[in-house]
Amino acid sequence: MKTSLTPVKQTAVVLALCGVFASAFAGGQANTPAQPQPAAAAAASSQPETAPANATLRPGDDFFAWANGGWLAKTEIPADRSSWGAMASLAEETNQRIVKLIEDAARDKTANPEARKVGDYFAAYMNEAAIESKGTAPLKPQLDKIAAIKDKAGLVRTLGESLRADVDPLNNTDFATENVFGLWVAQGLHDTTRNMPYLLQGGLGMPDRAYYLDGSERMAGLRTQYQRHIAAMLKLAGYDDAEARAAKVFALEVDIANGHATRADSADVLKADNTWTVKDFAANAPGLDWKAFFKAAQLGDRDKFIVWHPSAMKGTAALVDRIELATWKDYLAFHRINQMAGVLPKAFVDQRFDFYGKTLTGTPQQALRWKRALGATNEAMDEAVGKLYVAKYFPAENKAKLQQMVANIVDAFGKRVDKLDWMAPATRAQAKEKLKTLYVGVGYPDKWKSYAALKVLPTDAFGNAVRAEQFHYKEEIAKLHHKPDRSEWAMPPQLVNAVNLPLQNALNFPAAILQPPFFDPKAPDAANYGSIGAIIGHEISHSFDDQGSQFDAQGRLRDWWTREDMEHFKTASGKLVAQYNAYKPYPDLSVNGQLTLSENLADLAGLAASYDAYRAAGGSKANEESDRAFFTGYASSWRNKAREAAERRGILTDGHAPPQYRTATVRNLDAWYKAFDVQPGQALYLAPEQRVRVW
Repeated sequence: MKTSLTPVKQTAVVLALCGVFASAFAGGQANTPAQPQPAAAAAASSQPETAPANATLRPGDDFFAWANGGWLAKTEIPADRSSWGAMASLAEETNQRIVKLIEDAARDKTANPEARKVGDYFAAYMNEAAIESKGTAPLKPQLDKIAAIKDKAGLVRTLGESLRADVDPLNNTDFATENVFGLWVAQGLHDTTRNMPYLLQGGLGMPDRAYYLDGSERMAGLRTQYQRHIAAMLKLAGYDDAEARAAKVFALEVDIANGHATRADSADVLKADNTWTVKDFAANAPGLDWKAFFKAAQLGDRDKFIVWHPSAMKGTAALVDRIELATWKDYLAFHRINQMAGVLPKAFVDQRFDFYGKTLTGTPQQALRWKRALGATNEAMDEAVGKLYVAKYFPAENKAKLQQMVANIVDAFGKRVDKLDWMAPATRAQAKEKLKTLYVGVGYPDKWKSYAALKVLPTDAFGNAVRAEQFHYKEEIAKLHHKPDRSEWAMPPQLVNAVNLPLQNALNFPAAILQPPFFDPKAPDAANYGSIGAIIGHEISHSFDDQGSQFDAQGRLRDWWTREDMEHFKTASGKLVAQYNAYKPYPDLSVNGQLTLSENLADLAGLAASYDAYRAAGGSKANEESDRAFFTGYASSWRNKAREAAERRGILTDGHAPPQYRTATVRNLDAWYKAFDVQPGQALYLAPEQRVRVW
């Protein structure tokens, strides 16, 4: 499934196509780790809670509530979170462990240099007194540089220098990067032998174009609050006439949003398959000196780019030419202040949270400082932190057991392909080839990143953040001079998530998700296959969903289906779109079946493949009782509560459906009906011919 990040980006996590969960490091704000929960909720989160709050509720009426009713009734969302669930609870436990490892590394004078560097980064972020004493002095050189821009040529250079590799269109539908464009470096869509630079839309401080263009009263209110936030940030940085400046900056962002592609269009890789030469930019998107822009962005030696969002290139380039320089300078100043707020004095931190936390997601309380420090350290040195975690908390026997589960589920998926009576032999052969060549990473990367070139000082939080940002950008640029690496990981080991990488035909299952409640080596196989097994199946299935099915075994964008097979697949997928369109969490807001199609397909196919694998592994021991444990394990893994503001935002912008509807995909599996005696008249009941069957 796709990972959706809020405006502060996780630059370390790139090249990923699909993540099981919606946010990278779980938290009420972007890039913060999971937040604490009340003691009672913590106890409830560690074990399945299958007793329904309402004893008369039947599994066939609401399987999510039936399986999680007790947990839902007793759990409160922590004050510093916009949502809370199984993933967040596990991330919280993982983060508690990691912080102790980092603090130990900082104190241990015999620790290796990389571990000490991790400790120093964390310690600098935690040193609020030092940050307060410096005030805005660390930020001043950057703002002075913006203020010194004298003409549009200088503006273009600054825009190029601010380009960051912080978005991934296959993994992340959140293209609202605060830099005017986003860069992604990955294998070419058609040439598997070299990496290519991808350019994507950006330039927004709110999550999506809809926040700027939707005419609803709620969105209008958010726009008013955002404009006030812009003014407040400018005022804190010492800018006069902040309200007037903010009005112009906001108007510019509205203009930028008008050029943005919709979420649905962004998810359509065929619409993104646009290769432009540098000369094409001048012809297709006039108004910006693209040669100068690319030179400033360290891309001057590139002649070809893949342009994911042509309309955004054209629209923003025209705005560079049309909008007055003073407005652009204020725009750049605001976004730099906004991006760096976490390592500025408390007034900046609080103001940013007031909008992005309280207003945008309904989170009443900010995360504790150590949690934000851990999120920042994870972002800056993700694999260095992961290396500490794996050494302590991921035993070899767990890896071996998970690798066997993966092999079993891949085999089960292959057998499902063999049984498809609608699939032509040529298509089937290509599908089996994808499974045969699939790279599956379990726990941690085969090769670790080096952070030797990253300078970290124990008393310079702001400088550390800037240097980490530059370090990661150079890392991505360097990939343009190397061949693609199928074994490169897109997620660090300490992340509670999983991912499918279609350009690499690869999967990553980080160590942190391979523990209770998703995987327990002491639990019955049925429960493990229902939880982590379904997640494994989910990621395998992404290779064959509406997006993944467009890539072949080598990760090349290629139509390897017969026309008849693709028509059948689209028809079946359309039924799933209609099924999810019918879910209406709020009177004025329905789930978007098309936006969530990839994830819904993967949920359905992944659960079915894991069920087959569990049944095969269990042999004669598998029965209806263990089937109930399998499906209950699946539902328990999706237990979650969200604040209304956060859930509404997710429905509008996230490629994942809300958890209760992801759980409801069980209604498409015949075995679920038998296990729980689901009968006609119950809310989730579907007649056999109405059940969606794809793989």
